[in-house]
Amino acid sequence: MSPFRNRRRLSVVAAAAVLTTLAPVGVTAAHAQVTRIRQGSATDVSRAAWSGPAYTMNGSGGIVTATMTRAIDAIRGGTGAIDVVVIAASGTTTPECDVITDLAGVNSCTTLTLTAARDGNDAQVNTDIRNAEFVYFAGGNQCNYVAWKGTALEASVESVVAKGGGVGGGSAGHHVNSDIVYDACAASTTSATALDDPYHRSLTFTTGMFRWPHYADTVNDSHFVERDRMGRTMAFVARAIKDGRTSGGKAWGVGVDRDSSLYLDRNGLATLSGGSAYVVLGDHQPEVAVAGQPLTYANFKIWKLTNGQTYDFANRPTCGYYLKSVNAGIPSSNLYSGTPVTDCTTPPPPPPGGGSFTEVEPNDSRSAANDVSGNTYPLTVTGDMKSSSDRDYFALTLNSKQKLTVACAVPTAYDADIYLLDSGGSTVTRSVNDGAGVDESASLTRNTSGTGTYYLDVEAYSGSGTADYTCTLTKS
Repeated sequence: MSPFRNRRRLSVVAAAAVLTTLAPVGVTAAHAQVTRIRQGSATDVSRAAWSGPAYTMNGSGGIVTATMTRAIDAIRGGTGAIDVVVIAASGTTTPECDVITDLAGVNSCTTLTLTAARDGNDAQVNTDIRNAEFVYFAGGNQCNYVAWKGTALEASVESVVAKGGGVGGGSAGHHVNSDIVYDACAASTTSATALDDPYHRSLTFTTGMFRWPHYADTVNDSHFVERDRMGRTMAFVARAIKDGRTSGGKAWGVGVDRDSSLYLDRNGLATLSGGSAYVVLGDHQPEVAVAGQPLTYANFKIWKLTNGQTYDFANRPTCGYYLKSVNAGIPSSNLYSGTPVTDCTTPPPPPPGGGSFTEVEPNDSRSAANDVSGNTYPLTVTGDMKSSSDRDYFALTLNSKQKLTVACAVPTAYDADIYLLDSGGSTVTRSVNDGAGVDESASLTRNTSGTGTYYLDVEAYSGSGTADYTCTLTKS
């Protein structure tokens, strides 16, 4: 939610502005669902080609003139002017257009306030959007915005990007522009709630609305540092991976703070204007992400951006991050800062309170398995597939009713699978995802009495190399 749209109007609508209230057929103006306020020229720009796309992702509802100006200039290619549409779901004022119309290169700015899901199919609304070169989603409640999924509005906004225009938003409008949308339709969650139970009723998501070029597998968050939202973004990322909402088993949280804005150019390069933004990568299955239980996730990779710094979403970096973990719902300290990793050939350290183990060859059979039963858990195990027929075995014990969760990050040099075996060597469960560099995860629970021996078997399916896989073993 954003209070921005409820504030007192900033300026008087220019003399050229047109105020029109639109009602569905058969409904009087008093019951209209859409309010349309146009400022600037009454005539749309007509031009054969535009030079975008360009995007602005704002941590709060208001326009950030630095990134908005960059987007306008990029779309118009430095010449001419563009038409802008602001989409809102509440309010009667035009704070965004009041700012936008004062910027160079703007022909008009139209505020459309839609108060029902069916308004996404309104003919005049969709004409205005398709004739625009930039669409900005205002602050408010993103649950109202995802209600337009599947309406004509969705396709109209996509057409603006397709013709070389742009899109952006702030606060709720920032949320709706990510691939995976935290929609807050049941309630708005906090970091404490989300980490304590990543399946709490307040964590609901919408997918399949917008997927902008270079911005796949993202989940946006706003008012980031101001409202201490790192923890809940970690939970969003873990849920996206666990629920299979991403295309490659990885998810990127994009948190932007108040009065800050990311400008994304047509090549996927994001540049921050303002205080701070964070990119939070989860690159393996959660160690524990179960309804009613606290989250455990080892080694989120976090990039912190300050004013002027960049992040390349088209070629996502593999270094320069710092590491933070969550263990039984308790996050690492100082989540918003850390020492960046510059040597990305070395496996990440184990999460706080855990242990680490590097495979010792030969361990190609159960009888030669590396015994890790006496190590501290959560345990980070590293090794490599020295040949395309390599198998690495690790032995451990579980008590009655104890659950083992294994999440393995596999390098792109090979395709590896994992099997969890009982003491006799029978497969209890397995993970055999296809593709080099595709991560694997599996879990089992010992339901019989007493203590039993189990084995983790990491097997090469195709390819080989000295690049390390990293498996995190958690007992709960």
